[in-house]
Amino acid sequence: MKKIGLLPRIIIGIILGILVGMYLPGPVVRIFVTFSSIFSLFLNFIIPLMIVAFIGYGIASLTEGASKLIGITVAISYGSTLLAGSIAFLVASNLFPTLLGSAALSSVKIESGLDSYFTIPLKPLFDVTSAVVFAFILGIGITMLRPKNQGEELFSIVRDAEEVIQAVLKNIIIPLLPIHILGTFANLAYAGSIQHILVIFGKVFAVVITLHILYITALFIISGIIGKKSPLMLIKNQIPPYFTAVGTQSSAATIPVSLIAAERNGVSEQIRNFVIPLCATIHLAGSMITLTCCSTAVILILGQNPTYVSILPFILMLGIAMVAAPGAPGGAVMSALPFFYMIGITGEELQGLMIALYLTQDSFGTAANVSGDNAIAVFVDWFYKTKIKKEATA
Repeated sequence: MKKIGLLPRIIIGIILGILVGMYLPGPVVRIFVTFSSIFSLFLNFIIPLMIVAFIGYGIASLTEGASKLIGITVAISYGSTLLAGSIAFLVASNLFPTLLGSAALSSVKIESGLDSYFTIPLKPLFDVTSAVVFAFILGIGITMLRPKNQGEELFSIVRDAEEVIQAVLKNIIIPLLPIHILGTFANLAYAGSIQHILVIFGKVFAVVITLHILYITALFIISGIIGKKSPLMLIKNQIPPYFTAVGTQSSAATIPVSLIAAERNGVSEQIRNFVIPLCATIHLAGSMITLTCCSTAVILILGQNPTYVSILPFILMLGIAMVAAPGAPGGAVMSALPFFYMIGITGEELQGLMIALYLTQDSFGTAANVSGDNAIAVFVDWFYKTKIKKEATA
């Protein structure tokens, strides 16, 4: 299997997962579900450590302009997320009234998948938000100490930690990722909830996924032009992370593959090591497109006529709330639940519908998220090389 590239293995995992879920008996499917469940626990344990190691080392490696780079990365990520939500609402509010027709709210069912045979009590040492904050403090602190000829021991520890995590990714996570994806898709196919919802909201999802593709393509074209790189090359390099995200439904779990793509894009090591893990947490343009479109669809089904002014506060709040979302399947919609009341989506039935709608295409929203991360990394790398480094050497 080592001779087969990552992308073919991921595609094979997706196809085999669907076939296993559709045609094999439940006890056999549960074997793959059990593996996927335990692997997911291991991923969730590693992810905060990965963020601390990569972001901490990435920032600590910057000899100049660390605060500027962090500021511009955060600003671009939040701005991109808000822009994506605004575009999604404008498209959805104009297209959905004719597409939805007489879609019945009561006809959508949420089916639960299989449980694993057993689990293990493996919990992360700290959550993702704590990891990001700690990585910032650690990385910025080291950059402040090193010009004074201090902090070299601490920098060495962070560098070694980054190498340890790299080894874990290379030797454990990447090789086993296709099997994890197989188990995830087997469970989804066995439950059958995706097929049921797609029958009713297939046209809505077609609009959502089209918006995802158009938006990330525009990001790659813009970043490619600015960074003087071929947009086609950037898009080609993004295919493995895209399908990894489709399979795992997790931005954080896709970080290792996104880092490989960023390296192929020519993004410098110190930039990609902090931009990719950071954007996996704060850049959620794909999820914003999905939530905005699905929210608009539900509001229209209820017979209401949403306006941009009425939904803008929801988009602004959602852009902040999703930052604290866990980098796991369904994290974005769970973080959005407390804010649905702002647009009139209240009650368990409506919130259950929103969860079902979101989770059915969560894979593609996550794939759009991580694709945008690499486009942002190209721009930040260009800014670092042409602006900050030039100012430092001038």
